[in-house]
Amino acid sequence: MIGPPANDNPDIRRRIFLQIAAGMGLGAANGLLAMPAHAGELTIGKPAPPLVLHTLDGQRIATRDLLGQVVIVTFWATWCDPCREELPLLSAYAKAHKHQGLTVLGFSLDAPDDVTQVRKVAATLSFPVGLLGSAWAGDYGRIWRIPVSFVINRAGLLVDNGWNDEQRAWTQARLAQVVTPLLARAATSRTGK
Repeated sequence: MIGPPANDNPDIRRRIFLQIAAGMGLGAANGLLAMPAHAGELTIGKPAPPLVLHTLDGQRIATRDLLGQVVIVTFWATWCDPCREELPLLSAYAKAHKHQGLTVLGFSLDAPDDVTQVRKVAATLSFPVGLLGSAWAGDYGRIWRIPVSFVINRAGLLVDNGWNDEQRAWTQARLAQVVTPLLARAATSRTGK
């Protein structure tokens, strides 16, 4: 038999139990403390980690399938006021630039119980939305603040790391600075100018 020897003394059994429980608790705590709050391996100019959006209407959209397009991946929630302010701006920008190859994927951090609220917001947006399902987004790490967005260029490389952005929410000026040049470059290369 593996484990501590059987003992009928309740004090000894309780002490052994507490030692085992404390050891397991410390091990779990060490594991949690070792987990990074966000991904430290995201590198501008390197391939963007893959993500798959499972939309509210049952579609599956993988970032790896969007090569040739500029992709904005955005994380938000219905209870986040800065997110709710940003979403209409991002939606209008996405609609205006879709013909240039822009795709926006919206990952909501809302709980499945709140899907009705998410659907109401999603109905006002020009881009697909789905529930993230947990606070972890693969190699993007734990989504610990929102809104946060990442931009992937047409070659599938990360060109904007939202964890490093001082200004969290998109503004017209920030979209013009970060995303518009990516769209213009592709349009220029297609026309040969």
